Amino acid sequence: QVQLVESGGGLVQAGGSLRLSCAASERAFTNYVMGWFRQAPGKEHDFVAAISVSGGSTFLADSVKGRFTISRDNAKNTVYLQMNSLKPEDTAVYSCAAKRLIPYYRDYNQYDYWGQGTQVTVSS
Repeated sequence: QVQLVESGGGLVQAGGSLRLSCAASERAFTNYVMGWFRQAPGKEHDFVAAISVSGGSTFLADSVKGRFTISRDNAKNTVYLQMNSLKPEDTAVYSCAAKRLIPYYRDYNQYDYWGQGTQVTVSS
C-alpha cells in the first residue's frame, strides 16, 4: 500500500507561483511513475503532468506547458509540481497519483494509488 500526501496548495493571485509537493510512504518509490491531476468543481480529473521512475522523462498537458514543471527526488520519496504564471482557470484540487507502468499515464483511472488532494485557488 502506498500512501500519498500532498501539500503546498493555497490562494495566489494570477501570475503568481506555487510549488506542490507529494510525499510517498513507500520505500520502493522509485518503482512508480508519478502523476499530477486536477479537478475543478463539477468536472472530471484532468491530467496535468507525469514523470517516469528515473525522472528522465516528463509529460505535461498542453494547457500547462511552459508554465508548470514536474520533478522528483527519489531520495526523499517526493514528487513536485512547480506552477508559475498561474491563471484563474488553474483553480482546482490537485492530486498526485502513482502507477507501476508508464503506458496510459494520462488516464486517472489507470493509476494504482491517489492522494487526497490540495486546493489551489488563483484569484484574478
